[in-house]
Amino acid sequence: MKDKLTDRSPLHTQLREVIRAKIDEGEYPPGTCIPSESQLSEAYGLNRLSVRSALAALEYEGLLHSVQGKGVFVTAPKLERDMETLGGFRQTMRERSQRPGTRVLLKALRQAGPLYAQILGCAPEEDIWYVRRICQANGKPIALEEIFIPTDVVPGFEEVDINLFSIFEVYRWNGIYPVRGEQRLAITHLDPAEARLIGLREENAVLEFSGATYDREGRAIEFSRSYTHSDRCEFLVHFQR
Repeated sequence: MKDKLTDRSPLHTQLREVIRAKIDEGEYPPGTCIPSESQLSEAYGLNRLSVRSALAALEYEGLLHSVQGKGVFVTAPKLERDMETLGGFRQTMRERSQRPGTRVLLKALRQAGPLYAQILGCAPEEDIWYVRRICQANGKPIALEEIFIPTDVVPGFEEVDINLFSIFEVYRWNGIYPVRGEQRLAITHLDPAEARLIGLREENAVLEFSGATYDREGRAIEFSRSYTHSDRCEFLVHFQR
């Protein structure tokens, strides 16, 4: 779309698409501050309310981020994840030229209980490993993740520093090869403390992914649940007739 606005559609919608095009074409690169409301208002002959509506729509989509007292900034491109490909977080990030990182909040034994015993094929009173961690891309938190693993899957797991090594690497060291998984997607909210861990406000919705992963023998080797920034990731699904 050309920079000159017409009367063919709402002006705030046209301005939104002009700004989107400038982001897509690299005129407004990630991390830069776009022109202020007053500058955009003057440049396009719009009132401030129309400009504000255009910016709010782009911020809702995750293309812009407003910082009080500093301006409106272009966000980094969203991380694309192929939902049909089974892979660990670190592998997925590296494939997308992102620097992966994790911060382990808790790594401990806990009883499986009825729910996880049924999923993982163990007795409710058996101990399983519980990992709670923050997943990062290029130093920015993108997800809060919980992982539940039967103790017999990874002997010596207590000695492994999973801040340094991926859990998929640990599986490989133990001769375990994940070949199949299933995931469910829901939209939910975190409580205030959990939301702050990944840089969100309580009112921000997150994408909740949950599901089990299986090895070559069909054994469930883990159940995971992750709460992911909806404005920093996008997910790809292929369809074929």
